[in-house]
Order: sequence, then structure tokens, then C-alpha cells
Amino acid sequence: MRRIVLSLSLDKHQNPGNAFSTFRGVFIPCILTIFGAIMYLRLSLVVGRMGIVQSIVIILAAASISFITSLSLSAIATNTRVKGGGPYFLVSRTLGAQFGATLGIVFYCAQAIAVALYIVGFSEAFVRAFGLSSHQLVLVATVVNALLFISVFIGAKWTMHVQYLFLVLVVLSLISFFWGALTLWDNSQLQNNLAAVTSDYRHFIVMFALFFPAVSGMTAGANLSGDLKNPSRAIPLGTLSAVILTTLVYLAMAVSLAASCPRDVLLENNFAVSYAARSEILITLGIFGATLSSAVGCMMGAPRILQALARDRLFAPLQIFAKGSSSTDEPRNAILMTFVLSQAGILLGDLNVIAPIITMAFLITYGTLNMATFYESVTGNPSYRPKFRYCHWSISLVGALACLIVMFLIAPVQAFVALVVMISLYRYISYRKIEGRWGSLQSGVLFERVRKNLVQLEETAHHPKNWRPIILALSGGGWERPHIALYGHWFAAGNGILSLGQIITGDITDRSGRRDSQEELLRQFISKQELQAFPAVVVAPDITAGIQSLVQCHGIGLLRPNTILTGWPSDYQKAASFFATIRNIIQLRRNVICMRLADYPADPREVPEGTIDVWWRGKDNGPLMLLLAYLLSLNLNWRDHTVRLMRIISNQAGEEQVYSHLQELIQASRIPATPHVIVAEDSAQAIISTSADAALVILGFDLPDAKEEEQFYEHMEELTGSLSLCAFVYSAGGMDLYA
Repeated sequence: MRRIVLSLSLDKHQNPGNAFSTFRGVFIPCILTIFGAIMYLRLSLVVGRMGIVQSIVIILAAASISFITSLSLSAIATNTRVKGGGPYFLVSRTLGAQFGATLGIVFYCAQAIAVALYIVGFSEAFVRAFGLSSHQLVLVATVVNALLFISVFIGAKWTMHVQYLFLVLVVLSLISFFWGALTLWDNSQLQNNLAAVTSDYRHFIVMFALFFPAVSGMTAGANLSGDLKNPSRAIPLGTLSAVILTTLVYLAMAVSLAASCPRDVLLENNFAVSYAARSEILITLGIFGATLSSAVGCMMGAPRILQALARDRLFAPLQIFAKGSSSTDEPRNAILMTFVLSQAGILLGDLNVIAPIITMAFLITYGTLNMATFYESVTGNPSYRPKFRYCHWSISLVGALACLIVMFLIAPVQAFVALVVMISLYRYISYRKIEGRWGSLQSGVLFERVRKNLVQLEETAHHPKNWRPIILALSGGGWERPHIALYGHWFAAGNGILSLGQIITGDITDRSGRRDSQEELLRQFISKQELQAFPAVVVAPDITAGIQSLVQCHGIGLLRPNTILTGWPSDYQKAASFFATIRNIIQLRRNVICMRLADYPADPREVPEGTIDVWWRGKDNGPLMLLLAYLLSLNLNWRDHTVRLMRIISNQAGEEQVYSHLQELIQASRIPATPHVIVAEDSAQAIISTSADAALVILGFDLPDAKEEEQFYEHMEELTGSLSLCAFVYSAGGMDLYA
């Protein structure tokens, strides 16, 4: 699968036309989005059903999630240079393209459908105020949606001017309500409305789901992050101020409704706020202002999320939404798409149906934001240096868990479906191997996990039972001896670690550039051959010094190579220098595997037919030889190759005893193998004839004495003769086959 790399595509698309302040770009949009249809049209129902005590619990629970998420949002926003895309931008630059794209799609859909929520709320008030039929609600909502689309399509700056008018209407309506509620205040009424009408906990969950969208507007300012003068200052200050103020207003409204309205009015009249207010006209205008401003906020914010998502080139079909207007970079194609989605939501025509859908989407968004901040903080990433210091990782974790728990409390089936959709999107993006060059948190999380595990591994006493092959394959540039690299990969079998070593002879001053290029070429070889391996390239005066450097210095802690995989000399003249190097490796207490190929196959990945023959000649090298055969057989292409444990004896009288001994070895080692005893006087001839059709022959060897290297080389050549593929093994210990 091809790998797609994303760059910081947002950099060149920053909008120079608009530069909103904290008050204008964050505080007002947050206030007006939070103060929406739910506050005017459904808060009274929550108070009527649940009573003032449980209503306060619902408000505080919902506001707590919103407040914690605001803290997390503030921490992330002050840790990076914030650009367009709001929460999508922050999560994608923190958790990576996969999480960011998944969240971006969900959050965009939530914002687009939220437009429908607020417009339907406006239409309910409009139909009632002008005495229209309820059947005309969808028509009114459609007309309003079209008008909002046109106004936002013109540009954000013009729309922001209208927001001041909406703010005035909302403030006047709240003054009218609290003035009227104080006039009608009745302590006995408050006493009657203390308790809920039912003790069924399911009603509490339903009312929470209905109310939660009322606190979901805290991302309105972050959605306009690309249009702010100073996002890292404006987002924390404006968002937190808006959340705190609106929470206090909700609490005051809930208590005032309970003290000024009878229970039946709260339960049956969606416009109970008008019942308690000093002026019904001001409440109607407030509903108009709040719902329209919330709809405008989402209609402005959602397209910018879609535009940022498209500009990151995560999904090819979304490219049409990346384009902005020439002057102010308005996402007009994305605005049109948002209009279509909001219209689809309007066709549902019921706040009670739309609200839970939005609740689920916002909970996913908030949970992901909190998780992003938690991971940034808990991993100790040095790049995590937020200017906003009031968000501990434990707070973000609580926020993430709260969102997850509330999702399943509200609607377990829908929550499960939502998570499946999120995971599916994540897996799809991961399958396409999309990466971002903006530096995500995933590598930081992996680094911290590896660091802690390495420290813990270093502090743990090593036991031979836990031995794993950590192989340094001296494969050169990879292409030079691909069979060395591939057999290293097969011997590791997904249970060990493989490094491909290459030595460049010369002086580091002259060869540093070549070293870098060769390391990159080695990475390309590893990628092309789909190996799980690491490149290791060193510059040294000669090959011997280079091998010594690699063996001694490569790796970290207990993850240093314990096994060196190399080739075999092509003639006896190279034997002296070869075994001198092997002697140095053995002195460093490393296992050695020497691969001898009589013929090089055209395709090095082609696995030869036949058995895997292990010639047992004692317990010095035998356990490692048998284990290597087993590890090789774990690979998919080697699974149908039988492992044979072979032993040569010169006297037939001992055949039964040796056969039983081999069976005991196989049983004790728990390795599937078949024992074979060969009676022969000529060991070399027996090995060559018996293993003539073997795919791989594994033989042990002992280090020859100095000046006897050529004789030893000739002896090993005599033992293997015409055999096509052999592995000569020397064990330095450190593993226990029977543990």
C-alpha cells in the first residue's frame, strides 16, 4: 500500500483578511452558541421532570465535561501555533492524521446537524409567535436555513457584525426573564419543584441527553481559530470565560423557573420561559437571537473544519472543499455542503430527535480532545510546553472517561455504533498509510512506552527462559547479500530484533555523507523487502574494526545483539582473516551464524523445498541450533518444512539408546521434530547423502586454533560438500532450550 505523506498545507492558506479579538472572535461566538434553543425551549422541561435538585446536577455534570474540555482545549491551543480547523487541527497535530481525520469528520457532521437544531428551535418560536400551523415548521426552517446560508456565504466579517445584534437580543431577553421571575418568585413553588416526578434513573439520562447540547458551544471560538489575531491567548481566555458565565446563567435560570412556574407549566409548556418573563416579546426576540446566532456560529465553524480537513489531503473526494475565495479565503464550497447537511437535519423537524444525535457526536469530540491532552501531558513529551498551566493530565483523563461513560449511559447501542464507525474510519486511514509531517503525539507515546519498558527491562534480572534472538546481520548494503538479510528476518520470526549492518571503510571526515546516503538506501531496501529490521551503518578504517564497533556499540541496554549473522568465505585464502573476526565476536560472548550458499537463487525470497536438518553433535551448540530451526519453521513459508534432529554414530549397537536420547531432547524442548540416527563411519559422506534434499542444514562448529583456520575451513567444506544451503552455528550460551 502506498504511503501518503501530508505536509502543513494550512500554512499557506492562512486568512489575512480577518483578525478577530478574544471578545469578538471567541467570547461572543461561544456565548451565543451556548445560549441556544435548549435554554429557551427545553430547560423548563428538564426542571419540570427532574426537579430543581437533579436539574442542578444535570447542569453541573454537563458543564463539568464542557469545562474540563475547555481546559484541555486551552492547554493544546497554547502549545502549538493554532491555524484554521479548530479542534480538528489541534487533535490532528497532537494524535496524528488518523485520529484527526476521524474526529474531523465526526465533528464536522455534528456542527452541520447542530445548524438544524438551532434553526428548528427558531422555527418553533416563530410558528408560535405568528400563529402559524405546526405543519409549516419545516417550511419556515428551510427558508431560514437558506437565508443563513446566503449571509454566511457572503463572508465571516459581515456575519460577525450581525452577532452583536443577536447578543443584544439575548441579553435583553435574559433581563426580562430574571425580572419577571423575581416578581413571581414563590418559595412554596420552589419547594414543590424540588423533587423529580419519577425516581426512574432512565428519565435522568434522557434529560441529560436532551440538555447536553446546551453546553456544547464551547468550541465555537476554536472553530474560527484561523481568523483570530492571537489564537493561543484568545481561545483559553474567551472559551473559559464563556463556559463559566453560561453555567452560572443556566443555574440561575433553573432555580428561577422552579420558583416562578407551576409544575404543569414546566412540563407542558415549551415556552415556560415566556410565562415567567416580564415581556414575552423580548423572550421571543431572545429566542430568535440565540437560535440564529448559534446557527450562524455553526454555519461559519463547520465549513472551516471541512476546509482544513480537505487541505490536509486526507480524502481525495474532499479536495473540492479545500478551495477558498480569492480575497478572504472563505470556504464557500464547504458552506454549500454544510447547508445540504443542515437541511437534511431540518427534515427531522424535532428538537427531541436531533439533540441526542448531536450529544453523541459532541461527546466523541470532547472525549478525543481530552485524551489528546492527557497523552501529551502523561508521556512527558519535551515539546509539550503549554502556556496555559492549569490542566493536569488527571483532569483530562477524567474528562475523557466521563465522555465515554456518559455516551454509554445515554444510548449504549448508538455509542457502540459510533465507536465502531470511529474505529472503522481510523483503520481505513491507517490502511492508506497517511502520515503527517506536523509531528503527532503517536511517536511520543511510543517513545515513552519504549523508554519505560527499556528501563524496566534493564532492572529485571535476565533469565535464559526469556532469551530472544537479537540479530545483527552483516549484510552489507542489503542488495549485495540479500539472503543474509532475509534469513536474519526469518530467524527473528517476529519474536526477536533484526539489524542490518554495513561497514564503510575510510575516514569519518570524508565518508560521513556517504554513510548517511547508505543508511537511507538500507532503509529503502528494508521497506521494499518488507523486513522488520533496523539499519546500522558505521565508518571504520577497515572491515574488522567496523565489525568490532558494530558488535560492541550497536543496541541499547539488554537489546544489544546476542547473535551475529554473517556469510561464509568463498575460498580458503580468506579463512584466516574471517576466523580472526569470528574469534573477536566470540570473545564478546555473541552467538555466531555463518550462512553458506552453494548456489545463489534468482529470487532470494524463494524458499527451497525439503526438510530442516539439525545435526546434533553435543549440547554446546545443539540447543541453539534446534531453537533456530524452530524459529525458522514459524515463518509462513517455512511451516510445511519438517525439522529433523539428526545424529551420527559409528556403532549400530548404540542406535536405540541414541534414538531414545533424541526423543527425550525433542520432548524436553517442546519443539516439533523427528529424530533420526544414522550409522556411518564417514561422517561427511553421511551428512551429504542424508541431507542432499534438505532445504537447510544446520551444523555446529568450534572455533579453530590460531594458524589452523585453513584446515578447519577445508574440514567444514568437506562436511557439507555439495549441499546447497548450510548454517554453521556457534553458541555463546545465554539461552536454555528446556526452560
